Amino acid sequence: MTTGPDTAIVLAAGLGKRMRPITDAIPKPLVRIAGKTLLDWGLDSLAAAGVGKAVVNVHYLPEQIVAHVAARRAPRVVISDESGRLLDSAGGIVKALPELGQEPFYILNADTFWIDHGPLNLGRLALAWDVAKMDILLMLADLHQATGHCGSTDFLVAPDGALRRSKGDPAGLIYAGAAIIHPRLFKNAPAEPHSLNAYFDKAIAGGRLFGMPMHGRWITVGTPDAIPLAEDAVAGALIGSQ
Repeated sequence: MTTGPDTAIVLAAGLGKRMRPITDAIPKPLVRIAGKTLLDWGLDSLAAAGVGKAVVNVHYLPEQIVAHVAARRAPRVVISDESGRLLDSAGGIVKALPELGQEPFYILNADTFWIDHGPLNLGRLALAWDVAKMDILLMLADLHQATGHCGSTDFLVAPDGALRRSKGDPAGLIYAGAAIIHPRLFKNAPAEPHSLNAYFDKAIAGGRLFGMPMHGRWITVGTPDAIPLAEDAVAGALIGSQ
């Protein structure tokens, strides 16, 4: 695939409990970093990569997100309403499959974003995608590229890009909240609450989980005290790219 997926899902249905008291009044995807909502950081990256349609799932204070995206034209936003029942990451994807179609699509987390350095990372992800040998291709960041990340690493990368769990090995990389995934992985999956992590393990078991290290600065915003760190990281990354 050289042009990249035309469709994406942005996982925006979380409760944002760790962002309280900010999220007492607004959903976490509408928290602003450097004047732009977390959701728009992701949607703008998708637009820059040429994505035509983005499904955004909603649960907490959904009407605010619906109103916020109403004016967007690129990408065109389709709402997947989970306001009655939160389905977790994989359950939300399964519910949205009729809108996502039969071709590979991007997944983005709504509480992480990045500043590209050089060619767009989503474009690089599309170029690295190999439908014959991959079910999932993750964008990865190392600990030195990350702002706001308090945990350890997620995956170790083989020379061919295949992934296995790092179990915290400092030589590993972090899942950077963006991926390409093939919908065949969800065949017969229930639209019940369950996590995408199970599908990572399924793909590892089949030798079909791969990763691509990103270029630039990766930013995750989990708590209120992460906001100034994120804004400083954006300012520094933008200055560094000039």
